[in-house]
Amino acid sequence: MNEDMNKDVNHEMNKDMTNLINLNDIKVDNKPRGSKVKPMFAAFMAGAVVVGGLMFTSDKMNLFGYGAQTVQTGVTAASANSAAAGVTTASLNPTGTNSVSAIAKAASPAIVKIETKVKQASTGQSRRNTQQQGTGSGDTIENGIGSGFVFDASGYILTNEHVIDGADEIDVYVQGYDKPFTAKLLGSSYDLDLAVLKIEGDKAFPALKLGSSNDTQVGDWLVAIGNPYDFDYSVTTGVLSAKEREISIDDEQGTRNYKHLLQTDTAINPGNSGGPLLNMNGEVIGINTAVNSEAQGMGFAIPTSTISSVVDKLKNNETIPKAPAPYLGVSLQNITNDMLQDLQINSTKGAVVAEVVPGTPAFEAGIRQYDVIVNVNGTAISTTDDITKAVQAAAVGDEMKVTISRDGQTKDITVKVGDKNAATSLQG
Repeated sequence: MNEDMNKDVNHEMNKDMTNLINLNDIKVDNKPRGSKVKPMFAAFMAGAVVVGGLMFTSDKMNLFGYGAQTVQTGVTAASANSAAAGVTTASLNPTGTNSVSAIAKAASPAIVKIETKVKQASTGQSRRNTQQQGTGSGDTIENGIGSGFVFDASGYILTNEHVIDGADEIDVYVQGYDKPFTAKLLGSSYDLDLAVLKIEGDKAFPALKLGSSNDTQVGDWLVAIGNPYDFDYSVTTGVLSAKEREISIDDEQGTRNYKHLLQTDTAINPGNSGGPLLNMNGEVIGINTAVNSEAQGMGFAIPTSTISSVVDKLKNNETIPKAPAPYLGVSLQNITNDMLQDLQINSTKGAVVAEVVPGTPAFEAGIRQYDVIVNVNGTAISTTDDITKAVQAAAVGDEMKVTISRDGQTKDITVKVGDKNAATSLQG
């Protein structure tokens, strides 16, 4: 019986892991429909680079254990009477020559573990409560685990939006306290994947200072602290591998397009989401957010240059304007040999327009379904990726010269690049 139960649990865990990782952010289907051309939504995602195996680093599915571990309570938060924001736990050398152990000792009391819960809609057991008997309607069950950190001693906490997304209850564990705090969500941004929480205590909390990610150089040593796999307050180290990375990750609500990310080889795992990436001054220079599960040492963090520009708006639940997102308004498909006759072309190089959205820049310029784009701004097109990159490199308002093949005839069309975010807001 135990063997059968273990098989069922392993099957569910493997199924959940498959659902968690989305490998394709721009989808291209080479299977034809009808006249051998099938419309597929490969819409341009400005600034997004397709990277296989990207996944968030919150344990939203609790894949690595059904029971929640209690937070360590033996570590006392030092200097808790200080009301000022910033590291209040130890004295660090501002020249960046601190040891990793000194940084970990100083910063750890400000790191929090975040557990989210959702309401159970009906009676019965689920994967998340296989050891909880009789969970009835209205009861809450664990939904995910992530990290965060106090950035203001009065109890303001930063984390990723995907850590707390959909939660009916947010519990925050702070070192030195026996019980978790119930946090209030003040503001969040799906697009930036940031959220600010607030907890109330009877004294000031240890807090971390937001440093400057702009001052960090590739090759600098970094420290990450978080709760990977429910192993609380784990410390890992690495270097800044690159800056200004751009990726996208699909989730249940759509696609998150990240810009200006820091890339690091510091070990980042599920449960690390929302935790700080620290420089050798003990300052936060990023929030650990995503990892490439198909590579070793390829993690990504949202830089403080992004965080600092919106943190006050998040604290006050103010709307954050979206940055312009260049787009044309077409869905594309790569060309296969069995399409050549129908499209009246003799090469698979290029990209066929599977769909044009009415009212978009491409539609207004005259691009139509089944047009084959063969050249953009004087550069030959081989695949849909070439067009995606061309749009990514353009700015809203730029004019692009698009050469198409239609019914065997070549034609040049000028398309003015539009702002997808502005178009979406007008439609809403």
